[in-house]
Amino acid sequence: MKRIVILSMAAVLAVLTGCGPSSKYSLSERRKIIDDMAAENLQKLYAAKTSTRDEVAGAAGYAAFSNANVMVLFAGGGGGYGVVVDKATGAKTYMKMSMGEVGLGLGAKDYRQVFVFKTREAMQKFVGTGWDVGGQADATAKMGTAGGGAGGEGTLRNQISVYALTETGLLLQATITGTKYWIDDDLNQPGLVR
Repeated sequence: MKRIVILSMAAVLAVLTGCGPSSKYSLSERRKIIDDMAAENLQKLYAAKTSTRDEVAGAAGYAAFSNANVMVLFAGGGGGYGVVVDKATGAKTYMKMSMGEVGLGLGAKDYRQVFVFKTREAMQKFVGTGWDVGGQADATAKMGTAGGGAGGEGTLRNQISVYALTETGLLLQATITGTKYWIDDDLNQPGLVR
């Protein structure tokens, strides 16, 4: 049993450390990979829910993330990477993310997230504090005329919409509980980005 738990944790750690463009690429190549992923995420979101095009157009900014999540027996976790784009200045902040969960299960999934920041304050707070989402927070992308909302940060609740996409389309609910987002120091070297 101890060996199973150790193997489970090793698999989760492999996912957490292996996410993101490989360091074998130059900094500019890694940023381009992330920028291309973000553009692809937006196009997939617009195809799945056409009203999001206007939502993003009127927003202060947006973020796009690529995530991988693995659940092996008693432990699970995931990791990913993304970029926040300030629409007023065009500045980009490259970020990482990780998540952890405990439970019983087996499986892996790859999904994408798009955050739409309705206010500059919400975007700056997300980038500045890393937005550690815990407790009971979740994000819902509603398929009707209303947009989604992200919970967990009080005043940010109605200032951010979060959408999750899989290969089959838009998820009705995207859980972001236990997820940490932070600035990628390697890709945001002074003078190169932002």
